Amino acid sequence: MEYIGIKEKNFTIKRQKKKKNFIDRERPRRVTRMAPSSSSGLTFKLHPLVIVNISDHHTRVKTQLNPPASVCASGNVSDNGEAMFQQDPRVYGCVIGVQKGHKKVFPDFYILGWYSTGNDAEESDMHIHKALMDINESPVYVLLNPAINHAQKDLPVTIYESELHVIDGIPQLIFVHTTYTIETVEAERISVDHVAHLKPSDGGSAATQCEPYVSHTYLAAHLTGIHTAIKMLNSRIRVLYQYLAAMQKGYMTRGVGSYFLGDIPCDNSLLRQVSSLLRRLPAMASERFQDDFLMEYNDKLLITYLAMVTNCSSTMNEMIDKFNAAYERNARRGGRTAFIYLKGKITNYMLGYTTSPA
Repeated sequence: MEYIGIKEKNFTIKRQKKKKNFIDRERPRRVTRMAPSSSSGLTFKLHPLVIVNISDHHTRVKTQLNPPASVCASGNVSDNGEAMFQQDPRVYGCVIGVQKGHKKVFPDFYILGWYSTGNDAEESDMHIHKALMDINESPVYVLLNPAINHAQKDLPVTIYESELHVIDGIPQLIFVHTTYTIETVEAERISVDHVAHLKPSDGGSAATQCEPYVSHTYLAAHLTGIHTAIKMLNSRIRVLYQYLAAMQKGYMTRGVGSYFLGDIPCDNSLLRQVSSLLRRLPAMASERFQDDFLMEYNDKLLITYLAMVTNCSSTMNEMIDKFNAAYERNARRGGRTAFIYLKGKITNYMLGYTTSPA
């Protein structure tokens, strides 16, 4: 089994053996001849970090005012083994050769293919693909469509391989689609989801600028999940109801001692589980429940009222302390002394000792 990865620095798709896979390609024992643009018969397992890496590369290049040359497999090869390509609306990423230093660090890596962004594979992509055939006789081409299509449900990722076909008597290389599945574990799914929903400092979304649509989409997905769960719960309750109704019918027809109640055999273990489930539900129609509910309701109201009285008393005490601090002790009669007298009257009224503070 062979694995594909993407090197972060040069955005290189490479193949690794017996290590953590980004794309896992499994060749069948026998590959039949395909028509142009049909499936190649190969199976891929695509890691979500590959998609995140390509989209991140596209976003960085798109947001730059003066974007640098993209990494490509044609043009003048630089010292580090990369081929520079003049910027166009698409983003290319691959490597012509592997540095000796990279080879020492990653001895099991070698180039497996390249990636690009766009709506569909073009004729110019085949020239880049042919350039990589000097390194790998069967390179892989991963195409990511960055355009937002709200009606599309599948991932905008297509994986191509090249096949030689004779068209009008002329042998030609054409791109053929390959099937793939997303392969990841739960921890990686959580991490990728967190990275995909990161927001910049200005409050916008890093994944898309369509915030109203995104929020509505999340709400619709949440409501759809709740609706599906309720439908499933309803179907399970209907099954239990039909089962118990059939047993009750058999009980009334054949009596208590019969083993088969109706058309369904009696399962005491299942009946105990149903009984335990019913005991967990709140007994809303019970008279005892109503009495307990009213008692608990009155207790909560009493606690609320006491808390309000305590809060008012505390606020009044703070106000009186501030008043006493603002006036001298030897003030004229009717000032501080009268206010202290009024404080005592109000306190007695709140405690129920008098009818009115006046």
